Amino acid sequence: MTQLSTTEAPTIRFDIFIAGDYAQAKQVCREYCFDVGLCVTVEPADYIYTGGEESGVRVGLINYPRFPGTAESLNAKAEGLATLLMERMCQHSFSIAGLATTTWYSRRPAA
Repeated sequence: MTQLSTTEAPTIRFDIFIAGDYAQAKQVCREYCFDVGLCVTVEPADYIYTGGEESGVRVGLINYPRFPGTAESLNAKAEGLATLLMERMCQHSFSIAGLATTTWYSRRPAA
């Protein structure tokens, strides 16, 4: 039987929720991960809300034990990636679910 080595890191997870094209989101994530050194999951998501629905993605980031970081550094990467996704996929907003809060970011003018 093969001996497996293990490495642990504190569990830190952020999830980005944004509407837009799945294939385009994967490409944006691929480019961002290559540039900053990151690994993410990209899953299709359907958003159902009062009066409508749209397709998009959920992008997951974890504190990867091979290259562990802090909550602050992982949150900064989540914000950077989410902002790039918003710009490249022509969206107005996104949300990031983090350790204790979910934050909605928008480039719409304030009402």
